[in-house]
Amino acid sequence: MTFLSATLDRVKPSPTIAVTTKAAELKAAGRDVIGLGAGEPDFDTPQNIKDAAVAAIAEGKTKYTAVDGIPTLKEAICAKFTRDNDLDYVPAQVTVGTGGKQVLYNAFMATLNPGDEVIIPAPYWVSYPDMVLLAGGTPVTVEATLEANFKITPAQLEAAITPQTKWFLFNSPSNPTGAGYSWSELKELTDVLMRHPHVWVMTDDMYEHLAYGNFKFCTPAQVEPGLYDRTLTVNGVSKAYAMTGWRIGYAAGPEHLIKAIRKVQSQSTSNPCSVSQYAAVEALNGTQDFLKPNNTLFEGRRDLVVSMLNQAPGIVCPKPEGAFYVYPSIAGCIGKTSAAGTEITDDEVFATALLEETGVAVVFGAAFGLSPNFRVSYATSDEALKEACQRVITFCEGLT
Repeated sequence: MTFLSATLDRVKPSPTIAVTTKAAELKAAGRDVIGLGAGEPDFDTPQNIKDAAVAAIAEGKTKYTAVDGIPTLKEAICAKFTRDNDLDYVPAQVTVGTGGKQVLYNAFMATLNPGDEVIIPAPYWVSYPDMVLLAGGTPVTVEATLEANFKITPAQLEAAITPQTKWFLFNSPSNPTGAGYSWSELKELTDVLMRHPHVWVMTDDMYEHLAYGNFKFCTPAQVEPGLYDRTLTVNGVSKAYAMTGWRIGYAAGPEHLIKAIRKVQSQSTSNPCSVSQYAAVEALNGTQDFLKPNNTLFEGRRDLVVSMLNQAPGIVCPKPEGAFYVYPSIAGCIGKTSAAGTEITDDEVFATALLEETGVAVVFGAAFGLSPNFRVSYATSDEALKEACQRVITFCEGLT
């Protein structure tokens, strides 16, 4: 009899965390490393939010709270959904977790039975399939290619739906591609979902406020009100408010689902950090003035990275609509050999050679379910991005 659970055999460690850890180890050993693997803004948390946390500590708001969020935070979340998304919820329809990741995981744990399927467009955030597997479900991936701008079509969604489908997991703007679905594109998908009333929608809107140019963010239940009663709309304060370490995610949906999620959380972590909850109240209710200048800065970084990477032989880098990632193809590099003698057989080998030979850390595409690609997070300084992209160009120029 083995000691460890057989469930662990179904999942793998997070590749993004592995890349970040490897880059940190090389840096500690004295290597000149530029890490483009971590998915978090390089901005500091806004001062008004930090002040709210300090005030909460001073006022002794450091005790246990309600399992899935304090009332004032749930009220702020309801106000945010009304203000930003034209979605009306009451606090009983809201859950708050330790980051958006826990909310997604709780929802899967609360709803999935063996044989239940979850449709996941690929490329996907690395954790999606593994969370489904941990919860006993079956991930069903639908490939969104570079030629399709990393978006699935209504026909693909229709073809993937079976009687066993329980959830369609939707993420726009996307991690890892930055691809965002327009209102009309999303309406075509929701039209499909309206024909299949047994399929629920779990939408990860974490990059809502990171949208560039003429692209306008929209979310499924907003586009198709008929999906309201079978949609879990997930969001959080991590990305837009530069609060990754504060660990606050939230979601709104039908009350019976929220109760089930609360039950799961009550027997795992209980409440999110009390101080972080009060900080999140200020994030949602306080000034939003910093969002636009931050977006402008990110948009400039996106344009810089796209322009430079497209100068690298063998690389094609599309321009995404949002988030802070690009997902270039290295199809033109496969089969070649690096200056140090490494044969580039796939994107994992490419990323490893790039790190070892140039000190640039990226995440290989196979981790996200679509190859041959790699993900770059451009949530770092212009100087670091310019240097990193130049190293990528030099690396690709050295391929023979």
